[in-house]
Amino acid sequence: MTNLLKPMALVSLLLSGAIFGFFYAWICSTMWGLDAADPRVAIEAMQAMNASVRNPVFAPAFFGTPFVLMATGLVARAAGQGRAALAFGAAGLLYLVGGMILTMAVNVPMNEALGATAVPESREAAESIWLAYSPRWQVYNIARTIVSGLSLLLCGLGVLALGADVRSRVAPA
Repeated sequence: MTNLLKPMALVSLLLSGAIFGFFYAWICSTMWGLDAADPRVAIEAMQAMNASVRNPVFAPAFFGTPFVLMATGLVARAAGQGRAALAFGAAGLLYLVGGMILTMAVNVPMNEALGATAVPESREAAESIWLAYSPRWQVYNIARTIVSGLSLLLCGLGVLALGADVRSRVAPA
């Protein structure tokens, strides 16, 4: 089981970084660009992006991250790496609740409602729709970005803690 720990820790780090980067990119580029566009274009573009994100490339980072982190925590615990186990487990639980569940409970229903909305011909009508959607969606995206960033940080601390428990039990000569 100890042989699995380092590869699992690296996969945990990779997935945590991927999902944090995904949410972060929405904050600092995607939504700013959409907010600056004609609202009719913004609605159509968001509808297209929301439809395209459901794919096998995105799924491992979104759905797998919390479970890989928690599994890494269990393997770390079995290997006697208590601090690392705590960091990986906490990272997984934090992302599960504040990233994945938040997304499924708030952002996905908002995306589905926007997806079911016909893009109006009138710029003013489209602007009303976009202004009812974008600011609220962004608040929850910021929350899940912060949570996934904290999960990434905890995962990094877990990686750094690997071996620390063993080293602390061995007295220097």
